[in-house]
Amino acid sequence: MAATSAEQIAALATTTVIVHPLVLLSVADHHARSALRSQNNKRVVGVLLGQDLGKTVNVANSFAIPFEEDEKDPKTWFLDHNYIEGMWEMFKKVNARERMIGWYHTGPKLRAADQEINELFKRFIPRPVMVIVDVRQQNEGIPTSAYFAVEEIKDDGTETQKTFLHVPSAIEAEEAEEIGVEHLLRDIKDSTTTTLSTRVTTQLESLRGLHYRLKEIQEYLGRVAAGELPVNHQIVYHLQDALNLLPNLEDPEVTKAFTTSTNDQMLVVYLSSLVRAVIALHALVDNKAANGRAELEEKKGEEERSKVGKAKLDEEKEKDKEKEGGKSKGGDDKA
Repeated sequence: MAATSAEQIAALATTTVIVHPLVLLSVADHHARSALRSQNNKRVVGVLLGQDLGKTVNVANSFAIPFEEDEKDPKTWFLDHNYIEGMWEMFKKVNARERMIGWYHTGPKLRAADQEINELFKRFIPRPVMVIVDVRQQNEGIPTSAYFAVEEIKDDGTETQKTFLHVPSAIEAEEAEEIGVEHLLRDIKDSTTTTLSTRVTTQLESLRGLHYRLKEIQEYLGRVAAGELPVNHQIVYHLQDALNLLPNLEDPEVTKAFTTSTNDQMLVVYLSSLVRAVIALHALVDNKAANGRAELEEKKGEEERSKVGKAKLDEEKEKDKEKEGGKSKGGDDKA
């Protein structure tokens, strides 16, 4: 039976890999550009930048690298390490705080060549972290899985083998990143839905999220009141600040202001409904008038065609009479 090195497990058991949204966006963009260029869904590989703080690995940035592998033979692959060295030198000039801490690929699962690629990265990093980013995630949860390479020691004394140990990962963002991601999500539009439908859906999701948070607060305060949890004064202060921002609905002036605002909005809705009704009636009248004109023109055309037909018949009858008159005169002369 195989057992993993106790020292390595103890060192990695409490390690957490924190991935920032900027890295996820860069990886998704890298995969999309590669799929568009090569017309396939091959995995892409890149380098992770950030800080290795021991118990926490902070993945704050990344860059793509040229990578090719044979789909039939997973052991056959190519990775340009000279490109890594050149890009790393340029990144050091931009941000000296960020270090090379590992690499990523879009899996979505472990591959046979991952150990060999990880050994290559040990030329630059003593303890590289490998993060698999699932760009086509189907299940709920975060789209990242983090691994560290460890040695597997066998009880029979045979040669040790390299394997990957899964460690917890999380998605965290700084305040500036949260604002950027929020604006990015606002700009994403679904072409199959209207603007009103999108706004209503967004507000409904926001209300559901607010309801969930309020339930959490209620459960927490209930457990604190029951003595199951200790009182955290900092949380209580934050809750008090949030509640102080709520309007006092028992104040007549506040109630009047809310009523006025609601009436103004309902007036706009009423006027818009009237305008839509008038436009619809106007279109209906125009349609009936156009149909009436078309019917009159059609009747006039039929009358003109009937008159022309009658005139032609009269002309043909007169010609026939003239011919008959000519024949009768010729017979009289011969007699």
